Amino acid sequence: MLLLAAVAFLIAALLTFGEAQNSSNPTTDYTGYVNAFIGTQGSVPGTSYNGGNVFPGAALPFGAVKVGIDTTVFNLSIDANAGYTPDGNVTAISFLHESGTGGAPKYGVVPQMPLTTIENVNLLDNLTYMQPRTTNDTASPGYYRTSLQNGVTAEMSASNHAGILQYTYPSKGDKYVLVDVSHYLPTQGEPAASQFYSNGMIETSENGQMYSGYGIWRGGWNEGPDYQVYFCGQFDVAPQSTQLFSGPYTDPYWPNSTMTQATFRNVTSIVGGTTGYGYADRIGALFRFPSNSTTIRSKVGVSWISADKACQFVASEIPTYDLKTTSNAAEKIWNNDVLRKITTTDLSNRTRLEMFYSALYKAHLLPSDRTGENPIWQTSEPYYDDYYTAWDTFRCLNSLYLLLEPSRAEGMVRSLIDIWRHERFMPDGRSGNYNGRVQGGSNADNILADAYVKGLRGGINWKDGYAAMKTDAEVTPYNNFDPEDQTGSTKEGRGALPDWLAYGYITPNFTRSVSRTVEYALNDFSLSQVAKGIAPNEVQTYLNRSAGWQHIWQHNLTSLNYTGFLSPRYANGSGFVPNFNPTTCGSCEWSAVAYEALPWEYIWTVPFDMQTLITFMGGPANTESRLDTMFIPGLKTTAVGSAGTNGIGTTLFNPGNEPSFATPFLYNYLQGRQYKSVLRSRQTVDTYYSSSPSGLPGNSDAGAIDSWLIWNMLGLYPVVTQPVYLLLSPWFDDIAINVGGSGNATLRIMAKGLSDTSYFVQSVRVNGQQWNQSWVSHDDIKDGGSIEFMLGSEMVSWDTGALPPSPGHVTL
Repeated sequence: MLLLAAVAFLIAALLTFGEAQNSSNPTTDYTGYVNAFIGTQGSVPGTSYNGGNVFPGAALPFGAVKVGIDTTVFNLSIDANAGYTPDGNVTAISFLHESGTGGAPKYGVVPQMPLTTIENVNLLDNLTYMQPRTTNDTASPGYYRTSLQNGVTAEMSASNHAGILQYTYPSKGDKYVLVDVSHYLPTQGEPAASQFYSNGMIETSENGQMYSGYGIWRGGWNEGPDYQVYFCGQFDVAPQSTQLFSGPYTDPYWPNSTMTQATFRNVTSIVGGTTGYGYADRIGALFRFPSNSTTIRSKVGVSWISADKACQFVASEIPTYDLKTTSNAAEKIWNNDVLRKITTTDLSNRTRLEMFYSALYKAHLLPSDRTGENPIWQTSEPYYDDYYTAWDTFRCLNSLYLLLEPSRAEGMVRSLIDIWRHERFMPDGRSGNYNGRVQGGSNADNILADAYVKGLRGGINWKDGYAAMKTDAEVTPYNNFDPEDQTGSTKEGRGALPDWLAYGYITPNFTRSVSRTVEYALNDFSLSQVAKGIAPNEVQTYLNRSAGWQHIWQHNLTSLNYTGFLSPRYANGSGFVPNFNPTTCGSCEWSAVAYEALPWEYIWTVPFDMQTLITFMGGPANTESRLDTMFIPGLKTTAVGSAGTNGIGTTLFNPGNEPSFATPFLYNYLQGRQYKSVLRSRQTVDTYYSSSPSGLPGNSDAGAIDSWLIWNMLGLYPVVTQPVYLLLSPWFDDIAINVGGSGNATLRIMAKGLSDTSYFVQSVRVNGQQWNQSWVSHDDIKDGGSIEFMLGSEMVSWDTGALPPSPGHVTL
């Protein structure tokens, strides 16, 4: 049945694929500026320690399949979150990956592994067949190549739901392909969030040229239950022999410690265990190919619905075994759908071009578009999974989609709302079709509000959207008793909501009381903005609640010669925690008062009411001085988050994590000080970003940190939940941005006088008019237009007009 279905879909796909190829319209190829390895190494050269955890393998924009290598990790401070590490040995090529994530890994499932011998190999222990790499790997959008010590060169490419592999074997020796259904990415540092294999099934055709089945795994960073993934594999050459095998469930970290061996079975189908059993036998297949077959090609489809559908994806999306055909198609898609959205005629600095287009590329890997692949409920709505996480992406990545690709942004918003319809809460993080985890507030609220205030409507049911946001604001989620925080839910919603509703702030009865207070404040400001159109009588309620951060402002708390800071406060007016030091937060993790950032950083995270913040700090001059202090080296004395790997540098400002993202640009809220925002932008990019493999200051976080770089290089920065962009200074002298998604509207950003020493704004014109404000509105640019910067080497106070708004200004 599977073979007949595959043939039928192959014929149909060949016809449609040929039509698509003939309709190509060749223009500039920007994929040559993409370096997929930026962010794969960290602060220790040659390793991924404290790196970006970027996925460098083959994928399409938001593709459901991401084909890449999985590697070993022997440093207990490192996880191979995206499968790849620069120094690890290859254990498999698998088809599902995340990109840029911190915490514990997820996926690394649906594998193959090319081998040239099984002598001294235990198929249940990948340490016995892992392969060092003999040369540097090669990657480009939609293509990846690695050379193994056993002489095999593996190349791969991907479509949306399938991938193609090409193995070139040495002329001498055997030719094997191993499919270990139980393969996955383990974790080293967070055992409670480790992945585990649960169960599986694999079957082969009589001649072994096709195989299909499913695997079931559980866990990962979001601590999810079992998730089931179906696969369908095909080879271009019939194997000489096919053997299925099974073996006992082994130690998930060190399989060889259980001293078990695989047993071969003379069958064409094998199941790990009974349905629902979570410790089933490990199973797989070993394919041996004729000795004269030096090149073996394989196509593998992946589905969350059925193996038949996985076979259909293979036939419809990759109709040929010519890998170049698939990689060329992927290159075309990356150019047309992503990279050509922003173009420049300024080709004078290749390093900057590589940094920019690589960032644009990495900003389009997650979430995974699984529309039509939701195994839990039937829906006509778009479906996205692998939100990893809204806490990271809401600050500026989702705003990028709104400007460049509103239809894509609409699909994500509709997906978030549809998850609420069926699971009661929108996710903050989600993977494997399961919500989790929540690091702070209910930040899908911010994504929805940002879309609403920028006029995104389309097919979005905004009444349901507001209802989903109200659920976050009014309904306490059940406590999932996460080992990292047992005070409230980390699965979804606002786990500390009881305090928020009772006191207007979070007390130390809940963890992360300082950071969650300011995040819940922004969440409720988001509700107030959507309520303006959906429930006007509720606007003031949520606007007033958004001022809750003011309740934990301790006006007489002193630090580094400044007075007035956020501070943990007890309930019922019993005062603040005594002797609180806002320059530290212990581990700055789940159990701390502030999550992955210092309290000094969190004071700057209320962009909806900068007016009140500036007043609390003693006026513009004191605010400017305090902002300057954020950038003084040597003031940070503690590491933050994830075993200290969520920070870089010694300034209070942390360029490697999201809470500090907007801080360098807040000078725009001070009259005549926009030039300092430009100064901080240049200092940060020049110091912490580059085109090298260690060219990111922290985890890519699904492209969040990459989008920060994109905005900087464009000369703009979005103020999330407001239709406002702060003006910075562009890094190219002529930029054309395709806005609105229609292909007919272009925003031109021009920089006259730009050089390495000339980048301070002297004057600005917006849509032909002289401009004296340090910001523009969404309406100014959403339909195209122009922003003309006149740049020079002098710091000029050109910004004498109205300051950016504070629409959440409330006096308590």
